[in-house]
Amino acid sequence: MDKERQAGRMENGKPRDAETGTGETVKEEPGTGNGGHKRRVRYKGTHPKNYNEKYKELQPDKYPETVEKVIRKGSTPVGMHISICVNEILEFLQIKPGQKGLDATLGYGGHTQAMLECLKGQGHIYGLDVDGVEQEKTKNRLEALGYGPEILTVKRLNFANIDQVAEEAGTFDFVLADLGVSSMQIDNPDRGFSYKKEGPLDLRLDSQKGVSAAERLKELSREELEGMLWENSDEPYAAEIARTVVAERRKGAIDTTTKLRQAIEKALAFLPEAERKEAVKKSCQRTFQALRIDVNSEFEVLEEFLDKLPYVLSPGGRAAILTFHSGEDRLVKKSFKRLKKEGVYSEVADEVIRPSAEECAMNGRARSTKMRWAVRAQ
Repeated sequence: MDKERQAGRMENGKPRDAETGTGETVKEEPGTGNGGHKRRVRYKGTHPKNYNEKYKELQPDKYPETVEKVIRKGSTPVGMHISICVNEILEFLQIKPGQKGLDATLGYGGHTQAMLECLKGQGHIYGLDVDGVEQEKTKNRLEALGYGPEILTVKRLNFANIDQVAEEAGTFDFVLADLGVSSMQIDNPDRGFSYKKEGPLDLRLDSQKGVSAAERLKELSREELEGMLWENSDEPYAAEIARTVVAERRKGAIDTTTKLRQAIEKALAFLPEAERKEAVKKSCQRTFQALRIDVNSEFEVLEEFLDKLPYVLSPGGRAAILTFHSGEDRLVKKSFKRLKKEGVYSEVADEVIRPSAEECAMNGRARSTKMRWAVRAQ
């Protein structure tokens, strides 16, 4: 056997699994008739590239060394989410044992865990999320850390409905809303959030409600699509992309992330080659963002949340919001300033708080983050 083939069969000095190349097998459920185990999907090369092949990153509790290595490289392990501005949030919220709080966007639960630690076993936090798949995983993860129903209540609820939680729980001493899409959703190709991965063009935060982005694209006229791209993401090539998408859908449905990316590439083919690659990348990001905002009615939901927010806060209660694009930030800034002028808030952030350079270096997804805060009048 030549050296190259021999190296391919070894991992850390141990024989690699001949079928999978991973050196591991997975036990199969009893009664499957396949010898009690099944082999992992084989991947080429020394490191897995596809989502489902990254079994170590998808099991962070079992493979902490792999997860730590990925994070040190400035990347986010698939199936995880690295919470942003944790220190800045805790510094502002000033959480004390015995208080009651609300994480309006539970996600992976990193912010919630940090806030629970501040309570030191006294008080309560409510966590909301519309993503039933990730919500259950997060609830189980936090329970395993010792945060059971006596201190944490998790609800599958859109954060626009915070008034419903307040009817049950009373007003809150602190509220957090992280408006970013979780990394778990972005990295999973089945969710259709990323133009970089082949998958169904879905983009729904709650896959059981509403219509997918693919269905939405079928409904929109060229003028409506152009307007949506401009209003939701300030897309400079909105006209060209809308025209091309409408032309391409006559040939067949644009129902995958790849088909939409290819339509955008075709729309921008007129650009000089030297600038085309970067322009396509940014237009893909903005187009997927615009569609996601539209499919999930994100601006409408945010406006409803902002209108209800001060009335679920106790006197002197504190609220922090993380935004990730200019449209969100404008809505938050406008609401905070208006309500302070009306005397509803006693203080609001004059300037945004941004993550540190060190945090951005460790987590590239933090770079666009802005934090604003407000304090309910006494």
